[in-house]
Amino acid sequence: MKILNKKILSEVQGVRVTQLDVEARDIAAKALPGQFVVLMAEEKGERIPLTIVDNSNGAIRIIFQEVGLTTKLLGKLNIGDALFAIVGPLGHPTEIKKYGKVILVGGGVGIAEIYPVAAALNKAGNHVATILGTRTRELLMLEQELKNVSDEFYVVTDDGTYGEKGFTTDVLSRLLKKEKHDLVYAVGPIPMMRKVAETTRPHGVKTVVSLNALMVDGTGMCGCCRVSVAGETKFSCVDGPEFDAASVDWDELTKRNRVYADKEKHICNLNKI
Repeated sequence: MKILNKKILSEVQGVRVTQLDVEARDIAAKALPGQFVVLMAEEKGERIPLTIVDNSNGAIRIIFQEVGLTTKLLGKLNIGDALFAIVGPLGHPTEIKKYGKVILVGGGVGIAEIYPVAAALNKAGNHVATILGTRTRELLMLEQELKNVSDEFYVVTDDGTYGEKGFTTDVLSRLLKKEKHDLVYAVGPIPMMRKVAETTRPHGVKTVVSLNALMVDGTGMCGCCRVSVAGETKFSCVDGPEFDAASVDWDELTKRNRVYADKEKHICNLNKI
């Protein structure tokens, strides 16, 4: 579980987005697009889920924003250091097949999560349109990598510093009105994914979201990551992380993901991370 490579992808207003390549041969050999790992940076740390962005040469790649205690501890690791624990691959992989015309929407760090899916859908013969959205140009990541696996490529920024000024759903709405699409796949902040679901609903296009619900054990035992989908309780770790966007109870998911926000800030301040 040694850190083989480390790269700072961006740093804006003191918040860094970091990429680590971690030696994990068994996980790398089995991982499929859409799956994730649960890891611990140190023995007394918490367990957090992170998407497997790439898996090759016996290593897995993870990308994370340093905003909480564990992600900040991860960011302090350097090449040669090792994680305390890691388990995976977890979750159901993305259903990869030839749909036809697909749109992938990535917001913020969710851009990293759509990359392996975009590459797989492109390889399966789909026409891939990719829409990336960030607050500002400096936060954009994997631009060239996603361009390489996309037939159409769009970038939007909240402040207009790169690409179009606006939101990912502005471009999404335009594409859906222009012609019929067979699949929309979105990963990003909950408000963005919710807006994607609202945007695609009138067009009747199949829409899949990968939920970043809070997790603890990642094996369906703790119930922390439960979410209501079509009126039924599902666990994001074992039933997901991907679900039909139109069936997700977005109000419930939003409230549950905020439940420990104050405690997280207190812990970070307490540990002076």
